[in-house]
Amino acid sequence: MLADLLRDLFGVALFDYLSFRAAMAALTAFALCLAVGPKAIRWLKSLRVRDNVETSGSEDLAKRSRADGKHDTPTMGGSFLIASLLLAVLLWADVRSVPVALAVLLTAGLAAVGFVDDYRKLTRPKSRGMTPRAKMLGLSAAALGALGALTLFALWTDRQVLLSLYPPFFKDAVIPLGTFGILGVLAFLAIQWLVVVGTANAANIVDGLDGLAAGCLLISGLALTIFCYVTGRVDWTGYLNLPYVPAAADMAVVGGALVGACLGFLWFNAFPAKVFMGDSGSLPLGGLLGWMAVVSKQELVLPLIAFVLVVDLGSSWLQTFWYRKSGGKRIFTCAPIHHGLQLYGGIFSKGNAAMHEVTVVTRFWIVAAVTALASLALLKVR
Repeated sequence: MLADLLRDLFGVALFDYLSFRAAMAALTAFALCLAVGPKAIRWLKSLRVRDNVETSGSEDLAKRSRADGKHDTPTMGGSFLIASLLLAVLLWADVRSVPVALAVLLTAGLAAVGFVDDYRKLTRPKSRGMTPRAKMLGLSAAALGALGALTLFALWTDRQVLLSLYPPFFKDAVIPLGTFGILGVLAFLAIQWLVVVGTANAANIVDGLDGLAAGCLLISGLALTIFCYVTGRVDWTGYLNLPYVPAAADMAVVGGALVGACLGFLWFNAFPAKVFMGDSGSLPLGGLLGWMAVVSKQELVLPLIAFVLVVDLGSSWLQTFWYRKSGGKRIFTCAPIHHGLQLYGGIFSKGNAAMHEVTVVTRFWIVAAVTALASLALLKVR
């Protein structure tokens, strides 16, 4: 309404530009986080909403957390992060766009699952939160609901581009799953479920050190914002030989809000953290990253865009899998890998000495930035 008013009365079309609205969404989300953050942190402290370090699964890690005073740091900071993100999206994005509306609903749904998981951890002594089955059921319900609606939208409007996969490196390579009938649609839903739910869980795993999740999600989110902006423009996609996805255009505004919210949260979450993100923040942020990849048709590039998330999730999954199969043996000294480096060091640590968590986080940010830049290079490598 404001955009129409400014255009009609003053001839100002600034609000029509995606780049302007994406930047304003980022600034709005950032400002909201800074404004709401201190009050939210004080409120969480008054409620004694603190992380339960005894449920970490590692005695060494629990001892380190207690020594660093992390057991006194409030968690569930993701609640004001997600609120700031969604409000910025509602203010600056075109919510008449189906992918944007579904992004809002998906983010809210995953945040609800994360909130329930956090609440159970914090209110029940030595609780690990929701059972893995219940948690996966909640995540799957939110993801499949959004993906099912996107599939119907693509079929009703004959937008086969949304139901296709585009392998990187190969010019004109496309897998049109939507043309294979019901089996193709089911395959599409299965792959995209893995993308959204897998990224949500990966973000949840990465959320283990001060500033690690917020920084890595910020970097990956910025790269995906660029992908959404580019694939939503017919001139750029024509030049770069990329799939043109009009529905992805306004997702760049959502990406801007994600970047701004993560940046604002990092203000309070940087070492030494005044608040932790919790599942109520990491799950919806990770799921939103996956959704942006789905809409911009970068699902197959996502492992490179979010490389740190993939490595952390992979190390945790391999550790659990091998522990169960081998009867108690471990591949890594400690998993996920960021905790292993923090406690015991590695190839980048002299004499395998423990690494300070700031060092671990900073190096992971560097890796995330390098792989995100590499993924952007694929825009031209076809």
